[in-house]
Amino acid sequence: MADTGSAATERTGRTDGGKVVKSDAEWRAQLGDLGFKVMRRHGTERAGTHDDFPKEPGTFLCAGCGAPLFDQATKFESGTGWPSFYAPREDAPVGESEDTSWFMRRTEVHCDRCDGHLGHVFPDGPAPTGLRYCINGVALRFEPETGGA
Repeated sequence: MADTGSAATERTGRTDGGKVVKSDAEWRAQLGDLGFKVMRRHGTERAGTHDDFPKEPGTFLCAGCGAPLFDQATKFESGTGWPSFYAPREDAPVGESEDTSWFMRRTEVHCDRCDGHLGHVFPDGPAPTGLRYCINGVALRFEPETGGA
């Protein structure tokens, strides 16, 4: 019976707890090579790689699982070459963990739903939070506001 459950999880890419679980091959097929390197292997895209997101109202979703992460209203120009936000959505599954790679100490941010690496958060952002969520553009998908209420 456990094998049947595993097969069902593999087919749907989800577990009963709401976590998105996929094989490396499935993630690579969905995300592409750069997306896989960034989101599944904790890489960082080159600055300026994804600076073409629309400026219209909408929501930035996780490229791995589609979870809503950031609102356009919290996006700001940080001058770093990566999409930057001063806060995630209140309901966003954004988790944090310590990152000590490259002889630095930083706070990594990831999607709690699919465990995809998103980027890092720094204490040098604008009001009202003073935080800068520096996010790899390849880890995001933009969904425009629909206009219906």
